[in-house]
Amino acid sequence: MRSLKNIPFPNFRNIQFSKLLKSEGRLREFNFRRSNSSGKILFFVDVTDDRSNRIFFQMEKDKEAWKIQPQLLPDWIVKNEEKLHEVIEEELRDVS
Repeated sequence: MRSLKNIPFPNFRNIQFSKLLKSEGRLREFNFRRSNSSGKILFFVDVTDDRSNRIFFQMEKDKEAWKIQPQLLPDWIVKNEEKLHEVIEEELRDVS
């Protein structure tokens, strides 16, 4: 049996956090989880809608901005893409 100290592990930190953002007149809790799958860094984001349905989407860095990956989403999420970018950047500054 191989020792665990001989197994290479990727050198990146798990990051999970939640932020309350105001959208369409109400606060919504957005949950973020960083993933380093297939060599690119993504943030998986989830939030609930007015009917308590959970909505999942991904954000990927495109040049200098975190962008929502193309999929059909409610306007209140798409309109907050810039704010979501700011939240991710703020969290990344805080953990580094």
